[in-house]
Amino acid sequence: MALNDQRSFLTSLFEAAVAAADPYAAIRAHLPSRPKGRTIVVGAGKAASQMAAAFERLWDGPLEGMVVARHGPIEKCERIQVLQSAHPVPDEAGLVASTALLKQVEGLTENDLVVALISGGGSALLPAPPDGLTLEDEIAVNKALLASGAPISAMNVVRKHVSRIKGGRLAFAAVPARVVSLVVSDVPGDNPAFVASGPTVPDRSSIEEAREIVSRYAMPLSERVMAHLFSNAARAPSPDHPAFTRNEVHVIASASVSLEAAAARARESGIEAMILSDAIEGEARDIGRMHAALAREVASRNRPFTKPVVLLSGGETTVTISGNNYGKGGRNSEFLLSLALDIDGVTGIDALAADTDGIDGSEDNAGAFADGASVARMRAAGVDPRAHLARHDAWSAFAASGDLFVPGPTGTNVNDFRAMLIR
Repeated sequence: MALNDQRSFLTSLFEAAVAAADPYAAIRAHLPSRPKGRTIVVGAGKAASQMAAAFERLWDGPLEGMVVARHGPIEKCERIQVLQSAHPVPDEAGLVASTALLKQVEGLTENDLVVALISGGGSALLPAPPDGLTLEDEIAVNKALLASGAPISAMNVVRKHVSRIKGGRLAFAAVPARVVSLVVSDVPGDNPAFVASGPTVPDRSSIEEAREIVSRYAMPLSERVMAHLFSNAARAPSPDHPAFTRNEVHVIASASVSLEAAAARARESGIEAMILSDAIEGEARDIGRMHAALAREVASRNRPFTKPVVLLSGGETTVTISGNNYGKGGRNSEFLLSLALDIDGVTGIDALAADTDGIDGSEDNAGAFADGASVARMRAAGVDPRAHLARHDAWSAFAASGDLFVPGPTGTNVNDFRAMLIR
């Protein structure tokens, strides 16, 4: 199998995973019943405009509302307004959008229906600092979280206690209307309360837990933010509150379903597939080394799996930034650069790591490809891959070797996708 054939095969697995998270098919299977009153659509996330456009096509009845997507290309909608704001660092447009969403659900009745279309990325897209805090405070919190190395579940515990809209507060504002949340999960374990920090899905995390996370990861938060976290105003609504009794929550797409689809595509091509996990968390470079060790074991000893085989995994790794010495890239590129270093010179291993939303970190790539010759190509191009890994500059290393994977925005988001072909 030539290099282009191997990459085409891995790309086909990524495409199968993305197709399994298609918003139209997922929403069609979970349409709520028509209400006696109004139908209001709200939502936020990287897949917000695609979910809204799909819902418009599927909904047979009057409809109004708005969703928030990130800046960039969006799916056009006719009845649902699509606002845009920044990701991963919040901006003023996000603050305006959060206020507009809260306004959208005011004054509803028990006969009205609110459909919440939620996908990953919504936390950054919906900044809504509590009274006494500013947008700059929330931006500082977000930056501290992103640099901390904390898993996404821990980040969201903090986020939902420093917000007027997260942690179920958007659903609480819609009382007494019924709220049906349709969630495309990008979090390990698929807890819908963690996706976009759960604007319509409360959970049992507490401000005490939020404070413990801040302490554990030594997050440099301001005195104003810490004072808020020590006040009762930070407490989020409890899922036991009577206001949520009539609400429904449906996870309509997830990493688990997408990995199963990728495995099925591999088997159709005559290659056995094994799913390691859909909920892998940890430091990206460490997870990369673990995957590399497993791939080498299969390549050299045919254990614990027999080659040819493709190993699939999902979840969300983290990148801990220390100091200001960092470059371009994201967690998937950093994972793969670490893996590439550990399979340097090994034949018969080809890998793809990419974010299913089509964007990994700050650039336009979803991730990258790697094989046993990637490091040699980088060095031939004048790049020191270990130095690039040390300063979190994986994008530049893979750009030099010609190994970037750039499919463009996909319109969905079920988190990281990793595939290793061992032959």
